[in-house]
Amino acid sequence: MSKTLAEVKKCIPLYALLLPAIVLVICFAYVPMYGVIIAFKDYSPARGIMDSAWAGLKHFNRFFNSFQFGTIMRNTLGISFYSLAVGFPLPIIFALFINQMKAGLFKRFFQTVTYMPHFISTVVMVGLLILLLSPSSGIFGSICRALGFAAPNLMANAGAFSSVYVWSDVWQHLGWDSIIYIAALASVDPTLYEAATIDGASRWHKLIHIDFPMILPTAGILLIMRLGSVLGVGFEKVYLMQNTLNLDTSEVIATYVYKMGLLSSQYSFSAAVGLFNTLVNFVLLVIVNRVSSKISDNALF
Repeated sequence: MSKTLAEVKKCIPLYALLLPAIVLVICFAYVPMYGVIIAFKDYSPARGIMDSAWAGLKHFNRFFNSFQFGTIMRNTLGISFYSLAVGFPLPIIFALFINQMKAGLFKRFFQTVTYMPHFISTVVMVGLLILLLSPSSGIFGSICRALGFAAPNLMANAGAFSSVYVWSDVWQHLGWDSIIYIAALASVDPTLYEAATIDGASRWHKLIHIDFPMILPTAGILLIMRLGSVLGVGFEKVYLMQNTLNLDTSEVIATYVYKMGLLSSQYSFSAAVGLFNTLVNFVLLVIVNRVSSKISDNALF
């Protein structure tokens, strides 16, 4: 016991440095969870949380039986899995490509250029999309007219919404998302490459048998985290890209919660929908992590 106390006293300065972060997490992540109970009540701001009447699973049943439930879930899952199928492997491929480039000015310039779009705000990004894809005054419209056909209005095309969302997201975050894989490749022992060269391995063989296995554990952890937020399609970009013409394919859980909660003042209902979203993501995270720990050594917990 005395040894444990001595170790604790020895680490007091480190605990003091950690204390502000712990306080922030408790105040802004755990204390607000108290408000989750309004999902099970008919919440009224005048009565407050505790004095509002209990409603049980009423709001959950209302959401599940809503005519919008199928559309919202289809849109959310469709965009999420589309983004996962495109946005997860491309940073890996890009990192492997960057790693094959010779170190020098061009490599640093190329990396900087590909990282920069990540720092563009979502509002500016959507504004650029609207300008570039405009059929009348945008670059896309000019190219289509030069080729001799009328440009489609992609921002108003319900069928094109998910593709515009996903591919613009890939363009913006591809370089940034590849950083963690580049860092993993930087930790590869150079003697492995030297030994492979002596054995007559080509660049392709080194990529397949050295580089790819080195980033596989990192990719596994990131895949678990991505699958754990499969219903967490970003609100801001989807909402800014929405219009009345593409609403059938652009309405997702996040935008629905915003409209029901803040615009329609249906606080309990929106809280129930948001809680359902969180619970599904949590269950998926646990399941995927469990499966990953069974078939490999990669797991979050």
